[in-house]
Amino acid sequence: MPDVAIVGGGPAGLSAALFTAKNGLETAVFDTDETWMHKAHLFNYPGIRSISGSEYMELTRGQVRDRGAEIHTGEAVTGIDRIADGFRIKTADATYKVSYAILATGADRSFAEDLGCKLDDRDTVDVDLDMATSVDNLYATGAMVRAEEWQAVIAAGDGAAAALSILSTELGEHYHDFDTPGDVPSFRSE
Repeated sequence: MPDVAIVGGGPAGLSAALFTAKNGLETAVFDTDETWMHKAHLFNYPGIRSISGSEYMELTRGQVRDRGAEIHTGEAVTGIDRIADGFRIKTADATYKVSYAILATGADRSFAEDLGCKLDDRDTVDVDLDMATSVDNLYATGAMVRAEEWQAVIAAGDGAAAALSILSTELGEHYHDFDTPGDVPSFRSE
């Protein structure tokens, strides 16, 4: 049973997965590969001089896999139910029980609305600074929480904030993820 299910595999979802998987939480990403990133070209993303959105996605998926997350490409989530100890994630092929769910579905707020998340006065999902929604252990990121602020770097930060909040909860103390050169294992993306 994965600890964390991330619904959406764009910058927000993959950023969240990097942090949760890297830090030992069993992580599953459900990615239909319909991200807006395939239409993008990044030159305004820190550390990247110029890269196509599709190339960025390929590289980031490799990082996420290298850190141990499972990416279910093409396995669309058809429903999410709240259960006593987390969530039941349903796809056409399987059902998964998880402790935490992160919604990273772009501007599609339907799962958040179905789960009863509060919306703000702009009809975006109401979240705190940790990207937590009004539903316990449910996080929302990216375009669904920000009216007209749909930048990859903002979405990635939202995903990281959600992941660090989950890690802090799991560890019982504030957690930050800061590596030094000696901490970095050797990874090779495929």
